[in-house]
Amino acid sequence: MAGGENQAEYVNGSSITSSILAAEGVEFLESSEGKVPLSSLDQKTICLFFSANWCRPCRAFIPQLVKLYNTLRNTDRNLEIIFVSFDRDENGFREHSKLMPWLAVPFDINICRRLRNHYHVVRIPSLIPLYSNGEPVEGDAVQLIEDYGIDAFPFRRERREELMAMDKMKRQGGKLDDLLVNGSRDYVVSGDGRKVLVSELVGKTIGLYFGAHWCPPCRAFTIQLKEAYNELKISQNRTFEIIFISTDRDQEEFNLHITSMPWLAIPYNDKTQQDLCRIFDIKGIPALVLLGPDGKTLSTNGRALISSYGAKAFPFTESRRVEVEAALRKEVDGLPHQVKDPKHEHVLRLDKAKAYECDFCKGQGRFWVFSCDKCDFDLHPSCLD
Repeated sequence: MAGGENQAEYVNGSSITSSILAAEGVEFLESSEGKVPLSSLDQKTICLFFSANWCRPCRAFIPQLVKLYNTLRNTDRNLEIIFVSFDRDENGFREHSKLMPWLAVPFDINICRRLRNHYHVVRIPSLIPLYSNGEPVEGDAVQLIEDYGIDAFPFRRERREELMAMDKMKRQGGKLDDLLVNGSRDYVVSGDGRKVLVSELVGKTIGLYFGAHWCPPCRAFTIQLKEAYNELKISQNRTFEIIFISTDRDQEEFNLHITSMPWLAIPYNDKTQQDLCRIFDIKGIPALVLLGPDGKTLSTNGRALISSYGAKAFPFTESRRVEVEAALRKEVDGLPHQVKDPKHEHVLRLDKAKAYECDFCKGQGRFWVFSCDKCDFDLHPSCLD
């Protein structure tokens, strides 16, 4: 982990930070053991943490910040965090402070407001690392910590750019190990508990499926993905695999989910799950990222390819998508736009459908369907008289 560069710019500024706090009316700091003089900040890296007990995102972020704080303190980094309250009263401040192992500015609405204005804090939680002149390093470090954890230290622009460059390299580098391996874990798991080495997946087309059991759209897409997966496992033998990236709420939900899936998964609560969401900029689920046999990204919108074309989209290249579209257009050229079939009382109109069940033969269909505008009736083109 990089993190020691230019740290003197923080440390040498701790006395200036003390002066800024004093100028805003802070006479001392508080810890769980009582009053702490401002001089205790000397030779320390300072971060101001703006938070409030009534703020749910604040309470959700604090455990991650506590873990980072304790880890850095245990590795001889002279980090100090100072809590600046957004609470409405001292009771809220006291209750909130119990969650934090660091120092706090004593509760005073006016002092806290002045510090908030001095550092231009407009939302919470907000963590402001300080330069040697007592001014912010770059701005709020909360998102950086949520994305990268302890690797975010020392929260500087250079570190952010370095981490983003590493993500880009993993996204474009074509190495499955860089994406799927985490420390000593060099395997993924199956629904029946088997461990499959990541090295065994090299050379295959891979789908990274981001989803969760609690998400209704995920459950609907999983059905479509299963159909395509099972078809491809037969037609393409062993050249295609899916890795499930869970956003389930707990281990029990994950276990329930993965046992219903025929593919593999990253173990639950593995750091790689969060890393992959960040690397591929996953903003919503379900999402499917497709990697080619060389490990490089084919598509970040595999959900649309599967929903539209199913297994026909394989190997998920743009040229294949164009071929499938051309074949579908050719197929529809020989079909009437509407028909009156004796199997149904109303006129049926030709339409395109991602998936449906034919009401005559009860078979599954996709791509083209004759549908009724007046009632819920679908007919395979091949079932027309």
